[in-house]
Amino acid sequence: MDSGFGIRDSELGIRDSGFGVQSSMLFLRALIAFLALPGIVAFLAPALLVPQLTTRAFDVIGVVPFIAGVGVLLSCVRDFYVAGKGTLAPWDPPRRLVRVGLYRYSRNPMYVGVLLILIGWTTGFRTRSLVIYTIVVAILFHLRVLLYEEPWLARTFPGDWPTYKSRVPRWLFRVP
Repeated sequence: MDSGFGIRDSELGIRDSGFGVQSSMLFLRALIAFLALPGIVAFLAPALLVPQLTTRAFDVIGVVPFIAGVGVLLSCVRDFYVAGKGTLAPWDPPRRLVRVGLYRYSRNPMYVGVLLILIGWTTGFRTRSLVIYTIVVAILFHLRVLLYEEPWLARTFPGDWPTYKSRVPRWLFRVP
């Protein structure tokens, strides 16, 4: 089995004595991916964009999308881990097409969750830099989905992807 970093577990001296080691390694890879990707995009970068984070007033209305986004994100990470047998990281993607949980309603709920977190930051702190950052991230997410993820899913899951794609909208609703 691959550790997720291009190294086989056996090369690290890890022997698979059953489900425990594989499950532990998958959990560790999922945790690293979570901290590295949405951790930076949804939490660290916005925090760095807020001037004087400790003294700036936060509008409580921003808590609603922020908390909703965290819930969506954690639910999606769990679905990738449990149903997909992989992580959210491009270097360690799910081995199965994830069609459970929020993925029944949107093909990209994880991105929706991150955007909700960013909207929470933006509405909470109301800074131009956060507005620009949120818009740029949304555009980059859309381009990534169109140019990389959907073609990869079509190649990787040729039996399941076409039906799933036809039934579930890319974002939250289907554009006619």
